[in-house]
Amino acid sequence: MRLYNTRTLKIEEFKPLIDGEVSMYVCGPTVYNHIHIGNARPIIVFDTLRRVFEAEGYKVKYVSNYTDVDDKIIKKANEEHKHEAEITEEYIQAYNDVRHKLNAHDLYKTPRVTETMDEIIKFIEELIETGHAYEADGDVFFRVNSVDSYGEISHQNIDDLQVGARIEENDKKESPLDFALWKKTDMGIKWNTKWGEGRPGWHTECVVMINKEFGKDLIDIHGGGMDLRFPHHENEVAQCRALHNTTLANFWLHNGMINIDGVKMSKSLGNFTLAKDVLNQFSPQLVRWLMLSVHYRMELNFSDEVFETAQKELDKVLNPLKQATVKIALANEEIKNEMDQELYQQFLDAMDDDLNTPNAYAVIFETVKKLNQVLRVKDVDANEVSKYIVTIEKMLDVLGIEYLRLTLTEDDKELFNKWNLAKQEKNFDEADKLRSQLIERGLL
Repeated sequence: MRLYNTRTLKIEEFKPLIDGEVSMYVCGPTVYNHIHIGNARPIIVFDTLRRVFEAEGYKVKYVSNYTDVDDKIIKKANEEHKHEAEITEEYIQAYNDVRHKLNAHDLYKTPRVTETMDEIIKFIEELIETGHAYEADGDVFFRVNSVDSYGEISHQNIDDLQVGARIEENDKKESPLDFALWKKTDMGIKWNTKWGEGRPGWHTECVVMINKEFGKDLIDIHGGGMDLRFPHHENEVAQCRALHNTTLANFWLHNGMINIDGVKMSKSLGNFTLAKDVLNQFSPQLVRWLMLSVHYRMELNFSDEVFETAQKELDKVLNPLKQATVKIALANEEIKNEMDQELYQQFLDAMDDDLNTPNAYAVIFETVKKLNQVLRVKDVDANEVSKYIVTIEKMLDVLGIEYLRLTLTEDDKELFNKWNLAKQEKNFDEADKLRSQLIERGLL
């Protein structure tokens, strides 16, 4: 397995900290609303990465959090006259509905900020004690200049960073680059500390949850969207450097953003699309196929034309599978659990190369081509057909694209026999009628 490491800007050979085991953490949603389709991309990308690791025999501990403490949550609760917990429960459930529809595996752990508060407060206390953080009128800030390596994830020079885009301006801070670890508040949900009542800053949560859930301060992989590199992930590493002198993760992976009709998706532009709405319009299989058709680090464009193209591509894979399954059943043969190991290994080799899904798709299409070739011969070799069916199904499973193999009943077989007989007798009206029935049953 070779992966692109954002921290080093290189594709590196993956070597886990523990042989045969992968520790992976991906930043989860802030649960104040339904997620947009851009938030669904890391669900698919990192679920696929997990599946590749598992296909290679690794045990994967995949953790992703819920940020259930945030100003946006408090605002939403006030607007709807609800408790914050009601808001977060509603949208955690909505998020999980999307995950399940997208056929993403269940996670090893899903910690919440509200359940990690004691550890967060203790972590902040340690940063203050070691001089890496300071309290100012009930707020606590991290001293960015206390860590020489600041900028190692986003590859920015600390001297070049100025107050402005993505840097929070605050008169209480020693430096404009310092960021909040704890926010004093008299609104909404809050916890009491020696600095007074408040709630944590966003950048501290994930560091603490990683330390807690994995029981260590260095894991194999930390992932998320490209927009999290700065300041979020940069600030996470800074805190871990300060207390533990580690980079928190050996590999930092970031997926590219999604554009809508060629324009960057943004709430400010009003061109964002909710994931649930996309899944109401298109099948989860198609959404995953489209998401993975472009390399995960590249930008992905969503448009009607792109979906149409993706559907045609997916049909070129699924339709021959269906035809092959029908032929095996009509021949009263069984699909054996044997693969074309060479083709499957070519597929895995592509996936092992920094999740090179375009190359992996090429292997799938080559396998489909071979399947079509063995289907065209007069006397079908059931073993050959079976081998390619199983190989393609296994590839789709690694991609997380759910495919339910057809099972023909005796009535289905009889209907096929009648259809074939009608065609042989050139009884076209009857053949069309029977064909319509087969289509209604999803057999053609």
